[in-house]
Amino acid sequence: MEFTKGHGTQNDFVVLPDLDVRLDLTADRIAALCDRQRGLGADGVLRVARAGALRDAGVLETIPENVAVEDWFMDYRNADGSIAEMCGNGVRVFAHYLAAAGLESRDSYVVGSRAGARPVTVHAGGPVHGEVTVAMGPVRQLGPSTATITGWAYPGIGIDVGNPHLACVDPNLSAEALAKLDLTVPPGFDPDLFPHGVNIEILTPLGPDRAADMRVYERGVGETRSCGTGTVAAAAAALATEGFDIAVGTDEVTIRVPGGAVTVGIDRGEAWLRGPSELVATGSIAEQWWQPS
Repeated sequence: MEFTKGHGTQNDFVVLPDLDVRLDLTADRIAALCDRQRGLGADGVLRVARAGALRDAGVLETIPENVAVEDWFMDYRNADGSIAEMCGNGVRVFAHYLAAAGLESRDSYVVGSRAGARPVTVHAGGPVHGEVTVAMGPVRQLGPSTATITGWAYPGIGIDVGNPHLACVDPNLSAEALAKLDLTVPPGFDPDLFPHGVNIEILTPLGPDRAADMRVYERGVGETRSCGTGTVAAAAAALATEGFDIAVGTDEVTIRVPGGAVTVGIDRGEAWLRGPSELVATGSIAEQWWQPS
């Protein structure tokens, strides 16, 4: 089993090329692979295959709307083995990998995800360093809600970016105070609004430089050093807090996370995300470890 290890602003992934869809990605195997003591360590796994091949193998019941049979499909799994709809940092790493591995020569094409088609533009796709823009699709507000962290309530806005988010902008929060928040314990949230769990972002308001600082607790993973869809949700919430109308307005901002910084644009209800990708290592996973007797 070949693998590549990569990250997008230190949100890290194990990339598994599986063009014939032969791998059985059970939850316990994925969890072991992503464990930082007993496996390779990662926030998630990206299986590389075509949409049609995944459907034919039964991994996908149906191919999502606007995704073609021959399109590359990012079969994304969280670190706990659960399946997730979308991952913005993962798409950047996925597209970078395709270029670096020689599997894709086009600069612009569609990557399929369970949240639908995600067009990408590969600005750089070298053996280590990459830069990719991802069209993140529609951004929808779900209404106000509250996250609870160590007994403190943080009002926020539910945001759907293909997966659910609760982005909480604290007008009095500084970058220094944000860094001191305890995210080792899962934040509380409203299970009626988010019955399948939610990714929670805590962020500062936008500064004069049109940038905000963010930390994120991802469902099925815990705190990560970055979350692509989370930066989009954070940008939408930060702009909405300023009175920006997501449905009709156009703007772009910088979101700083512990792993780096990305640029997020929102244009009349649609978002895009541009940021770096790094491919750290390639190798092979021992078959006996993957399928112990």
